[in-house]
Amino acid sequence: MSLPNALRSPFLRWGVLALIQLALIAVPLADRLQVQMKGQEVILNLIPVDPRDLLRGDYVILNLEIGRVPAQLLKGGVGLEPGDTVYAGLEVTDSGAARVVRVTLTREEAGPLAIAGTYRSMSGGELNIDYHIDAFYLPEGEGKEIERLPAKRIQVVVAVHPDGRALPLRLLVDGKAFKSDAAF
Repeated sequence: MSLPNALRSPFLRWGVLALIQLALIAVPLADRLQVQMKGQEVILNLIPVDPRDLLRGDYVILNLEIGRVPAQLLKGGVGLEPGDTVYAGLEVTDSGAARVVRVTLTREEAGPLAIAGTYRSMSGGELNIDYHIDAFYLPEGEGKEIERLPAKRIQVVVAVHPDGRALPLRLLVDGKAFKSDAAF
């Protein structure tokens, strides 16, 4: 079986290859844009640490306070295994920061505002949940400034999409924007 003449052209083959590569780059960016545009902003408390990435500069590791949740907040968790997807139903407190009020296995049961995470383990009556919001990148040299601040002064604003995906948007220091990680 021979190829049609149009597919024999090296320009067409290279063009198709280039389009495939562009699509592979665009998919993660489109996903990030969707969360940022349709997500609800929520403030989360955290404990930062300052490492560096040779290619992207400084970053703050986001150790979210909601990563450790009392086990009694889990609804219907019979047979919960490490690696299972869970949804943490959030409620905004008087201080403005969100707290977990329930943990469920389905998005619908979690309530109107919920963030998706991966159940890691249980220890000391607490569930350890990873929300896949691990780092906040900063320009070179600015990570040290955050590292020196007491953790209770720092929060992160995240966009939470209706399906539970989340994206860090900006750091807050004493309730005021420090830096933005928004790509768009």
